[in-house]
Amino acid sequence: MDSTASPAAVDPRSFRTFAEFYPFYLTEHSNRTCRRLHFVGSSLALSCLLLFATTGQPLFILAGLLCGYGFAWIGHFGFEKNKPASFKRPLFSFMGDWVMYRDILTGKIPF
Repeated sequence: MDSTASPAAVDPRSFRTFAEFYPFYLTEHSNRTCRRLHFVGSSLALSCLLLFATTGQPLFILAGLLCGYGFAWIGHFGFEKNKPASFKRPLFSFMGDWVMYRDILTGKIPF
């Protein structure tokens, strides 16, 4: 990514590797409330996955998707004021969600 370009001017599809994409991903999550909403949504999604695994109820898969994406999109549209990169780079964005989740859990990124 060109260091002089604003994050909004960068097309997420221009990154060829996740290692190139992740620094851009973090610039799209600079708002603390947005990051917190991502973390809560991801935690709820993991809980729903665990509930699905223990009960076999497929509704928990839908609930997990709604929690994960719903909280994230509220963070982007309501607080970060940007469009989620998942619209243009879904796999890298999904990977970024979980790397950022780990980085928040380990204290590398502030909650």
